[in-house]
Amino acid sequence: MRLACALSLLALSCAATACSSGRAASPPARRTRSLVALGDSVPRGTNCDCRPYPLLGADGLTASTGSTVKGTNDSVAGATTSSVLEQLRSNGNVLRHVRAADVVEIEVGANDVGYSAACGADAACYAPRIPTVQKNLAAIVRRVHVLAAGRKQLVVLLDYWSVWLGGKYAAAKGEAYVAAAEQVTDDVNSVVKSTAAKTGAAYVDLRAAFKGPNYTYDETHYLSNDGDHPNAAGHRKIASAAEAVIEKALHI
Repeated sequence: MRLACALSLLALSCAATACSSGRAASPPARRTRSLVALGDSVPRGTNCDCRPYPLLGADGLTASTGSTVKGTNDSVAGATTSSVLEQLRSNGNVLRHVRAADVVEIEVGANDVGYSAACGADAACYAPRIPTVQKNLAAIVRRVHVLAAGRKQLVVLLDYWSVWLGGKYAAAKGEAYVAAAEQVTDDVNSVVKSTAAKTGAAYVDLRAAFKGPNYTYDETHYLSNDGDHPNAAGHRKIASAAEAVIEKALHI
């Protein structure tokens, strides 16, 4: 009985000492999450000399969720759907990053339908390339899922405000160019949106982000001086649009 009382008193004494010394139990460490970007020169940040949207998005999610989000940018300028698929089959660093990722952002397809002198402003001339984009993009998402190996992971597909030049830079090329650019962009974006729906991926409508809900605003102020890639403001806009979709999809 005396021993039991002594142990009880010792436990109370230790608890009191811990409280008085401020050595309360530490809260659990916050988990570090990973966001990986795949795709072309847009997520890469080409012609911007700025922090590209995948890294800005990781920063924003860190601030808004309370969890540390590490951004890894595995996008490659000039990438096509075929080359991204090849990355996911043979690039050791990319394989490792995607396997560990909580979020994988993918923006690719514009280079598959790049403007050419052979087709010019004939939108129908680019149409035969669309099925390849559709096939490869679906394969990319499937491959990401395979690499996740059953881990909970969010895939995010982003489309384009224009797969060619945009804003005043497109207008300078003439009405036929603008009309063709809009049609080819429609075709690619439809593939992106439908692939997201079929695979359970989240979808980010960048044409709405840049041009408004009815696609009528002039997006020039979001473009760098080549008329093709986003400037710093454009990358911030994309990051914001992607963050909103990611937070909604993850219920955070």
